[in-house]
Amino acid sequence: MPYAIIETGGKQLRVEAGRFYDVDRLAADENSQVTIDRVLFVENDGSVSIGQPFVEGATVTGTVVRHLRGRKIIVYKMRPKKKTRKKQGHRQELTRLMIDSIDLGGSKSAAPAKATADA
Repeated sequence: MPYAIIETGGKQLRVEAGRFYDVDRLAADENSQVTIDRVLFVENDGSVSIGQPFVEGATVTGTVVRHLRGRKIIVYKMRPKKKTRKKQGHRQELTRLMIDSIDLGGSKSAAPAKATADA
């Protein structure tokens, strides 16, 4: 199965077509198409393309499924012997992104079509 390594939100992520991923909040509406051109690596049926730093002409297209917030984490800071304590919570703003296709120049690897069973 073809995959790519992309950079989004300052993080690197291994993505495959037909799967969804949670990334840092993107400035896009729900059900809209997003094209990511910061592709670092593409593997397609044994052929490998490595970028320096990005692969030329490679793009990853996805659909924004929804915006959500991650799990709450607690940040607790304490200075011993000073009676100083600070407790703070944080929830990261995320975007659920469904990867539609990985495009390398002219060749495109799309998500496999779902089979429908007729009853």
